[in-house]
Amino acid sequence: MKRFFIILTFFICLLSSPKFAFSQELNCTVDYASQIAGSANKQVFDQLKKTIFDFMNNSKWTNDNYLPIERIECSIFINILTSLGGDEYTASIQVESRRPVFKSSFNAPLFNYIDNDFQFKFAQFTNLEFNLNAFQNNLTSVLMYYAYVVIAEDYDSYAPLGGTPYWQKAQLIVQNAQSASEKGWKSFENNKNRYWLVENQLQPLYQGIRDFTYKYHKDGFDIMWDKSDEGRANILKSIELLVPVYKNRPASFNMEVLFIAKRDELVNIFSQAPNEEKAKAVELLMLVDPANTPKYLKIQGN
Repeated sequence: MKRFFIILTFFICLLSSPKFAFSQELNCTVDYASQIAGSANKQVFDQLKKTIFDFMNNSKWTNDNYLPIERIECSIFINILTSLGGDEYTASIQVESRRPVFKSSFNAPLFNYIDNDFQFKFAQFTNLEFNLNAFQNNLTSVLMYYAYVVIAEDYDSYAPLGGTPYWQKAQLIVQNAQSASEKGWKSFENNKNRYWLVENQLQPLYQGIRDFTYKYHKDGFDIMWDKSDEGRANILKSIELLVPVYKNRPASFNMEVLFIAKRDELVNIFSQAPNEEKAKAVELLMLVDPANTPKYLKIQGN
């Protein structure tokens, strides 16, 4: 009995220690591909990979307490395309994030987006410094922006509109970058960039997307281990929340981003449904995401 209390006390102390109570929020893997040959370039890009890894995983992004097991799973892939000289490059950056499903080993995709407007400067041994209140350089701001988008998406999946403070932080980064020469930050450049992703997400017209994210995961996926039919039915109801968004903003950027992450998962979920539920799912999905109609027809074996 004495040994039991010693072990129990050890674990209580362990879990209450600063190391565990204040673990960083992200568990982010980083990788890259380069179209630029040369061993010197490889050294720089290997250092870039390590620098981004350290910045994403060692920065404290929120005031919340995280256990290591609670860290948000995400990944960054940078495809370096050209050198502009002077340690400046053009590239694309793909950011993905995932969320664990209750009582399962499965991680549901939350966000998966390729940003082609990515230009940055990086010299070997450069350090990145977190500063939410000022634009320092494009590399740091892009990474900070996507860190908060990943966190916002995650919080939206656990509580109604739970990610609002982090969408607002991403929006602040956009505002601070309005004088930047690099693309992706300004409203007039195009209607599918970093500016519009966060601007739309905070507008009432798009709230259905965030309501969907919560209902889909908390009332759907998180109960499917014990109640698969009820969970799937709730996922179907969550799709209905997207209908007003589509009717007000057909083919919107934010709906496109949502379905890039979710379309294959939705096909897999409803392929196992009864025929009546399959038909309803296909009808709804074709309505709110007509661009992916061929995928959704596979639910019925078409």
